[in-house]
Amino acid sequence: MIIHHLGEKPSILNQFIAELRDVKVQKDRMRFRKNLERIGEVLCYEMSKTIDYQSENIATPLGEKEVLLPKDEIVICSILRAGLALHQGLINFFDCADNAFISAYRKHTSETEFDISVEYLASPSLEGKILFLADPMLATGRSFVNVYEALDGLGKPKQVHLFAVIGAEQGIEYVKDKFPEDTHLWIATIDPKLNEKGYIVPGLGDAGDLAFGDKMQQ
Repeated sequence: MIIHHLGEKPSILNQFIAELRDVKVQKDRMRFRKNLERIGEVLCYEMSKTIDYQSENIATPLGEKEVLLPKDEIVICSILRAGLALHQGLINFFDCADNAFISAYRKHTSETEFDISVEYLASPSLEGKILFLADPMLATGRSFVNVYEALDGLGKPKQVHLFAVIGAEQGIEYVKDKFPEDTHLWIATIDPKLNEKGYIVPGLGDAGDLAFGDKMQQ
């Protein structure tokens, strides 16, 4: 896996990450969602430098201009529900992409043990396309892996790109072994560990709850 850790270098990205983490700022749900969206845009812009382009002639009111445009079809698949705001950031830049949505949530078997349940999927064919998988939190890594397995049978993507805002080192190591070697991970920042409940420390809390409100545990 090829890891692109954008938060390692100073940029305005760090401002957005800081506001996501800040317990005072993150109480504003609209701002929280907007920061997820803006981080998605930053990650997506950097990723756009790595794909293939082809030359096309564009007619203007005064003539023609040769430009380089993306060559391949793209499918953006976000993991519901936390991935929705991040998804918006990705389609702000790749607005011609097809879209897919899949649900994945923690189904607790005890206070500290849980399975990842995948129940809903709406997706076009992935055959020969570039697949974006988006989820703000890469904690244990099991959501990314279970979702990728659920997409099996929809066609073999040309490339796979994972997008996350915060990841734990343990979760990143886990997904490394489950995805093709040429998979790219685009991530804003990486934290050192998980707690006993599988949440990223220091992290930011539950991204889905902060973006959209509390939910009943299942």
